Amino acid sequence: MSDFLPSGIQLGYLVAASLFIIGLKQLGSPATARQGNVLAAIGMLIAIVGTLLEKQVVSYELIAVGIIVGSILGTIMANTVAMTDMPQMVGLLNGFGGAASALVAVGEFWRYLSIPESPTPDATITILLGVLIGGITFTGSLVAFAKLQELLPGAPMTFPLQQPFNAMLAIALLAGSGYMLFNPEDVPVFLGLVAISNILGIMFVLPIGGGDMPVVVSLLNSYSGIAASVAGFILMNNMLIIAGALVGASGIILTQIMCKGMNRSLSSVLFSAFGSGGGSAAGAAGAAGATDKTVRSINLEESAMMLGYARSVVIIPGYGMAVAQAQHAVRELADGLEKMGVDVKYAIHPVAGRMPGHMNVLLAEANVPYPQLYDMDDINPQFDETDVALVIGANDVVNPAARHDTASPIYGMPILEVDKAKHTIVIKRGMSAGFSGVDNELFYKDKTMMLFGSAKDVVAKLVSEVKQL
Repeated sequence: MSDFLPSGIQLGYLVAASLFIIGLKQLGSPATARQGNVLAAIGMLIAIVGTLLEKQVVSYELIAVGIIVGSILGTIMANTVAMTDMPQMVGLLNGFGGAASALVAVGEFWRYLSIPESPTPDATITILLGVLIGGITFTGSLVAFAKLQELLPGAPMTFPLQQPFNAMLAIALLAGSGYMLFNPEDVPVFLGLVAISNILGIMFVLPIGGGDMPVVVSLLNSYSGIAASVAGFILMNNMLIIAGALVGASGIILTQIMCKGMNRSLSSVLFSAFGSGGGSAAGAAGAAGATDKTVRSINLEESAMMLGYARSVVIIPGYGMAVAQAQHAVRELADGLEKMGVDVKYAIHPVAGRMPGHMNVLLAEANVPYPQLYDMDDINPQFDETDVALVIGANDVVNPAARHDTASPIYGMPILEVDKAKHTIVIKRGMSAGFSGVDNELFYKDKTMMLFGSAKDVVAKLVSEVKQL
C-alpha cells in the first residue's frame, strides 16, 4: 500500500485536473454552468484529499483548524453577501488567493533560513516570483474591492509624479531581485521586495476607473491563478501547478473577451484612466450634435400597454437592475407578458454590470430560463424586428454614440443596438451618465421613452399594470 500511495495520489491529481477542465468548459454556457461548478468542486475535493495524504503534510491538527475556520467564513459569506455585491466578493477572494501564494513564498524563504542549505538560483527566482505576483494580486484586489464597495472613489486616482514613482519602484524591484540571486538569505532586502510588491499592487489599480473594473477583476483573477501555479513550483505540487495554470489561462482569455466587448486594448484599460468622467464633455457634445436633447417620458399605464400588446419584447438588464435587486420582479414581468402571448428575450452585453457574467448570475438567481438569454452577437440582428426594447438600468452598453461619435471615449465599443427597435423604454432613476461619464444619446431618440424611478419599484408596478390588461 505504501508503494502504491504516491502513484494513487498522482492518479487522483490527474482525475481532479480532468474535472477542472470539464468544469471550465461547462462554465462557458449558462445552461451547464452549475453542473460545471459542481464537477470542478468535486475535482478540488479530490485534490485536497490527495494533498493531505502526502508525507510532507506534518500538522493535520492545524490544517483541520484552517478548514473549519475557512468553511465557517465561506458559509457566512455565501449566505450573507448579496448578489449585487458579488463583484466585490470575487475581487476580495482573488486577493486572498494572491496573499496565500505570497505567504507560501515567504514561508519557503524562512525555511531556507532554518537549514544549512542555501536556496539555488532557481528556487530564489521562484520565491521572488511568488512574492511579486502574490503581493500585486493581494493589494491590487483589495483596492479593486474598495472601489467596487465605494470605500474609495470609482474614478481614477492619480497624483503628481505617479509614473516616475512607479518607475522607481520597478527599478528597485529589479535591482533587489538581482541582488537576491547572489545573496539569497538577505532578510532586509527580501522584506523590502515584499513591501515593494504590495505597493505596486496598489499603484496598479488606483489609476484605473470604475468603468474598467470588469476587466481588472478578470485580470486579477488570472494573476491569482499564476501566483498559485508559482506556489505549486515552490512546493513541488503538480496539482497546484495545473490548477493555477488553468485559472491563469482562463482569466487571461476572459480578460481578452472583456476588452473585445469594450473595443479596447488591455494597455488602454490599464493606462488610459477610463471612467474618470473626463469624456463627458466630448460625449455630451457628440450627443448634442446628433439629437435635440429632448427627453420623452412615459407613465406606467402607457408602458404596460405598450409591453402587453407587443409581439416581441427584448429586456436589456444593466447595473441599475443589479443595484435595485430587481431581477425577480423582472422575471415576474416577463412571465406575465408571456402569458399574454408576447415573445420575451433577454439581451446580455459581455461587460454589463461590474464583473464578467454579472447579468447572467443575477438572472439565473431569478430562475430566468437559459434559452431566453441571448449574447450580443445573437440578439443584435433581431432588434430591427423587436416591437419594444426594455432597458433596465443599462447605460454605456446601449449608447449609439459608440457607433459614430469619434470624440466619445466609448467610440468603437460594440453595443446592444436597442435604438433599432421600433420602440424603446428606459427605466432609470435619472439622467446621470454611466461608468464612462458619457451622456447617452439613446435617451433623446424619438423612439425612446424614459420611465423614471427605482428599477425594482417601477418593474413591480409594471407587473400590476400588465395583470390588469
